[in-house]
Amino acid sequence: MPDTSSRSPVELLGPAPIAPISPIVSMAPIASKAGATHAQLPRPPSRVPHYLQQVYWWAYVHPRAVRFFERGWLVNAILFGNYTRLRQAAIAAMAKPGEPGEPGEPGEAGEQEGRIPGRSLQVACVYGDLTPRLHKALAPGAQLDVLDILPVQLDNLANKLPQLEGVHLLPGDSSALPMADACYEQVLMFFLLHEQPEAVRRATLAQALRVLKPGGKLVIVDYHRPAAWHPLRPLMRLVFKWLEPFAMDLWRHEVTSFLPAQDPPLKVEQQLYFGGLYQKLVLRR
Repeated sequence: MPDTSSRSPVELLGPAPIAPISPIVSMAPIASKAGATHAQLPRPPSRVPHYLQQVYWWAYVHPRAVRFFERGWLVNAILFGNYTRLRQAAIAAMAKPGEPGEPGEPGEAGEQEGRIPGRSLQVACVYGDLTPRLHKALAPGAQLDVLDILPVQLDNLANKLPQLEGVHLLPGDSSALPMADACYEQVLMFFLLHEQPEAVRRATLAQALRVLKPGGKLVIVDYHRPAAWHPLRPLMRLVFKWLEPFAMDLWRHEVTSFLPAQDPPLKVEQQLYFGGLYQKLVLRR
């Protein structure tokens, strides 16, 4: 009998049975429950990466997982009550100061410091209301593209966006973006990099910089190594070991260590949250 004592629950259970995933070839618009459609851009066929099916079937791939995790209170609980704060930080970092925003709800002034101009790319769908709030923060005439390799995630996001003007949902691979060089003013990655193997993470960052315009911003919100005194360090080590095997990379190394060399060097701003467990990076070309 094989020894399973050192294997994680994900390894022991194995992927839940799901329908075979075929290449993404259809360019039909994604329909929301309201019957409206989100525009899509053409792209070549692509398959779901092996690591995503094997490691994160329970969180993103299986339709039941999508229905389970698409709860605002659950997303906030997973982030120990920090979701709203981190969402606000990401939106504020993408916005252009000095452009008036709409009046916000109490406690959400950080999202109203300015509007998000030009073209923005969100790399990977996110549970919760991040994308609807990004859409709400767009300046007049601005555009938001959201790219994900999982059709189930794009379908889920389509149902959360009743207002469609200026938003495009794109099937695609973050490590091989189907966009031209230097076409976005802002690129956002919200808790994506810790879910990727190092080679994919490096390729994703290189692609994000490739599509960023000179003077543009790459905004990253993700995990960071917490302070030595942080009471959640032991728990998070167990979570990463059993459920998120690539996340410890962000404890061992700074995100900037995975970036390709840049000439001239990028301007990097970093802010830590919740005792250093989370970070926001703003990289400017």
